[in-house]
Amino acid sequence: MSDSTNRSTSIILFVCLTLIWGTSFILIKQGLKVFSPDEVGALRVAAASLFLFPLAITRLKELQTHHYAKLFGSGMLGIFIPAFLFATAQTRMESSVAGIMNTLTPIFTMIIGAVVFKLRFKTMAIVGIMLGFAGGVILSISRSDGAVAGFNVFALLIVLACFCYGSNLNLIKFKIPDLGSLTITSVSLLLIGPLAILYLFGFSDFTHKLTTQPDAWKAFGFIVLLGFMSTAVATILFNRLVKMSTALFASSVTYALPIVAVMWGLLDGERLGIGHFIGMAAIIGGVYLANRK
Repeated sequence: MSDSTNRSTSIILFVCLTLIWGTSFILIKQGLKVFSPDEVGALRVAAASLFLFPLAITRLKELQTHHYAKLFGSGMLGIFIPAFLFATAQTRMESSVAGIMNTLTPIFTMIIGAVVFKLRFKTMAIVGIMLGFAGGVILSISRSDGAVAGFNVFALLIVLACFCYGSNLNLIKFKIPDLGSLTITSVSLLLIGPLAILYLFGFSDFTHKLTTQPDAWKAFGFIVLLGFMSTAVATILFNRLVKMSTALFASSVTYALPIVAVMWGLLDGERLGIGHFIGMAAIIGGVYLANRK
């Protein structure tokens, strides 16, 4: 594949991921109207796992013994843990704000790459990291009426999710370079899917709510769509982008993602204050400086 074709494909993947992942936060919000955050997270993972199950079975022949632990770790860091963290965080913050805070992912990608894989920092990158985290703090204390509130501890859940995403990006790039994106995504979901299914049907009220709660099937549909598109399909596209480019470029999908998340939030009646826009600008500016060569 030529450099120009590779670049064009990367841009197409970038745009698709922006639209899909930017929509995921409003889908989580719709699912939370009926189901608890742990049920939303488990159903999201279970749906994605079942969707890719046939593909995963055909890919097992590509694996060697050492791949299984890495793929399980990738599934936990890149899918399972963040699914629960984001759903829980969105019980105490707007979907648009969650989408904005997701922009911290490239910063964690860089920090982990530098600490674990010995990628080198530059002075401007350090400035960018500090600016990005300052933006995260501003977001966590801002209210829609423009006032400053106490620190929202639920924002730390999204920070932890971004740390997981950054860890997974480096894991895929540096520790699983010999497997394709379809194999990584489908088998990772195959390995973590049983945990989600077991929790959903064995330790939650999911089935009871589905049969008794008004609008339960509607919420179920939103979460299943979330699992299919934002988890299964998007993760395949994302892992493909990581393989084609760099971990930092792939994680920079979060530059444009807040625009889509904010658009859906505003259409759903959410309001953002000046502090939210200041925080978003600080994070995006910090990510730009951190990634700038």
